[in-house]
Amino acid sequence: MTESQRPSGEYPMYPSYGNGDAAYPPPPSYQPVQPVAMGPGTTVWPAPGTADAYTGGAGHGGDGVHGLPQPAPEPSAPRRRVRRPVALLAAVAIAAAIVGGGTATVIGQLTDNGTGGTAGSVIPGTTVSQSSKGTVSGVAAALSPTIVEIGATSTAGQSTGSGVVITSDGEIVTNNHVIAGASSIKVTLSTGKTYTADVVGTDPDKDLALIKLQGASGLKTATLGDSSRVAVGDQVVAIGSPEGLTGTVTSGIVSALDRDVTVAKDDANADSSQGQGQGQGQGQGGGQQWPFEFGGQQFNGDTGDSTTTYKALQTDASLNPGNSGGALINMDGEIIGINSAMYSASSSSGSNSSSAGSVGLGFAIPVNTLKADLDTLRAGDSS
Repeated sequence: MTESQRPSGEYPMYPSYGNGDAAYPPPPSYQPVQPVAMGPGTTVWPAPGTADAYTGGAGHGGDGVHGLPQPAPEPSAPRRRVRRPVALLAAVAIAAAIVGGGTATVIGQLTDNGTGGTAGSVIPGTTVSQSSKGTVSGVAAALSPTIVEIGATSTAGQSTGSGVVITSDGEIVTNNHVIAGASSIKVTLSTGKTYTADVVGTDPDKDLALIKLQGASGLKTATLGDSSRVAVGDQVVAIGSPEGLTGTVTSGIVSALDRDVTVAKDDANADSSQGQGQGQGQGQGGGQQWPFEFGGQQFNGDTGDSTTTYKALQTDASLNPGNSGGALINMDGEIIGINSAMYSASSSSGSNSSSAGSVGLGFAIPVNTLKADLDTLRAGDSS
């Protein structure tokens, strides 16, 4: 053969397949995959499908064999951008729900004036702190400021009872028999401050009354619970002013539900043999409790001819003269009943005063009865 006289390198040289022949067709215009030197004496060939500066990895034109360019894989940042709006929307929705719920609560409180709602709903007021829930001391500390002592003066004498504050401007619920026939009513708060009160409305059939303090504002209000949720055995706290001892706290359980209790409609029909007012005692000297009938028997005197019967909660919490109109409270700090009648051993048996006091037989008007009657009481109607 005749040797070429062209200088070396004048024409491009093609790589060999190992047998000395030139490769055909010509190689692509870009650099093929090259081995990678990992260290002295070590060379590694990239696996098929591995992308480098000139190849795009597996796929059309980037399968590691043809080595055609392949678009770089989509970065993860766009995926994060997709998730962020979703999370943001969820957060906004949660925030909106919280704000909406809070707004609904505020609107409900403003509309109801703290006392509206159906018999089965809870009317908000003072609550027990989370750390003190379920304790007698926690309930007492939270609710005592919402329970007042009521002193009623009538032609029959002076009686002492209790009441529950339900609005910040001084609406107070009590028993009808505590204020029936009263010519003047004085109310003493747990702080010792005294107000004069007027009767707003009475309902002798349910033994309930609503009075209003003159010139009061900023008072703590009680939470009216749901007596339909009460179960036998539930622990309860009673707060009232037995024998004029303001803010006395006792505790016990719910002994029974739906007891038929019969009471006199007003003090004119109650036994006045002892010459005292027919409220819940006269000052510190004790006295006759409000007479009532239960189980076909009369307790604490003769109820007279004009009576009313209601379904009551029975409790063994210690109740004494002066507790009537006070609160029976569950361990969440919700009022579940208005204490109304209790058995007195001394007045029914004629024994001396040393045997007087609670014997674990007390009754309370369910709070749902009160809530259903509020509109009637506020209207000044009586039945």
